[in-house]
Amino acid sequence: MTSQVPVHPNLRLYLTGDHACSYLPARTARTLFVDPNVRVDRHHANWLQQIGFRRSGDHFYRPACRNCGRCVPVRVPVADFQPNRSQRRNLARNQDIELRAQTPAFDQEHYELYRQYLLARHGDGDMAEEITPQSYRQFLLAPWAGQSRLLEMRHRGNLLGVAVSDLLSSGLSAVYTFFDPEQAARAPGTFAVLSQILEARALGLDYLYLGYWIAESRKMAYKANFRPMEAWTGKEWRYLRAGEALG
Repeated sequence: MTSQVPVHPNLRLYLTGDHACSYLPARTARTLFVDPNVRVDRHHANWLQQIGFRRSGDHFYRPACRNCGRCVPVRVPVADFQPNRSQRRNLARNQDIELRAQTPAFDQEHYELYRQYLLARHGDGDMAEEITPQSYRQFLLAPWAGQSRLLEMRHRGNLLGVAVSDLLSSGLSAVYTFFDPEQAARAPGTFAVLSQILEARALGLDYLYLGYWIAESRKMAYKANFRPMEAWTGKEWRYLRAGEALG
């Protein structure tokens, strides 16, 4: 069951009923989402990003849970970012990786790596049936009115990973990253974030948006390592102090 929430004069937002939380066990969640029949342009996408929305495929959404604010939208002001010791080691370890920016298009090599990554991270027997070229296209290649980029990570021509991001007027928005599970020692996820920070800086953008940080979620904990970091409080963006948790 959904209900309409009028927030923007040119967009209709809807609120779902309660459903199981995808991030924290034994919790229920609600989701605020943009009318899926509306084609969101870059202007609206940038506005939605500013108030904590994310894009998945051609859908824009934001958690709107009862009595819970643990999903905290975060962004890195790229001009102020300085890699810590561990991140400097990561950059040195991966200095032999070639980065190639590509426009969004289906690539069989990308899809096979995506499938390999998901099966290694989330494979449970039924997962293989859910990973199809169509589901891959819908999630990462869905057309929308803005610009997206695929940042390939290659070593001696071999594909190690792909970072998908949206190009907005205020910054890059990191959508999703997948990589070769056998290359985990390189920490390619961290390298992808660092590379996108450097790319945003080179493009003259102000921020890299990292989506939702959840202090209690092991999968989300890495985002707190990129400092300084700003968090959306529901009213404004402000610097997040070390050790601070919102919600």
